[in-house]
Amino acid sequence: MTRCLKACLLRWLLRTVVVVAAVFVAVYAGDWAVFKLRGSPLSTATVNRYVTIPLKGNKLEFDYLGSVDAPCSVSLFPQAGQSACWQLRRHPNHGTTL
Repeated sequence: MTRCLKACLLRWLLRTVVVVAAVFVAVYAGDWAVFKLRGSPLSTATVNRYVTIPLKGNKLEFDYLGSVDAPCSVSLFPQAGQSACWQLRRHPNHGTTL
């Protein structure tokens, strides 16, 4: 009984993983197709740039570098090497560490 239960659970888990992967691939392919059919629409989003400087005692200093207009793709997923516009608008703060 236990052997059958383990086999059934493993089979169910494998099927779930395959279905989730297939759905992700289908949605990404559909997003890419719509992006190309619309003529690869690109836009810009304003982002705030910061640099993080490590200090003594595990402290950090944040320096504001200004706002810039970053290019982005009008799509669900990043396309054409650009981040998705909705993602940049939702997370407008971008930092780098020295």
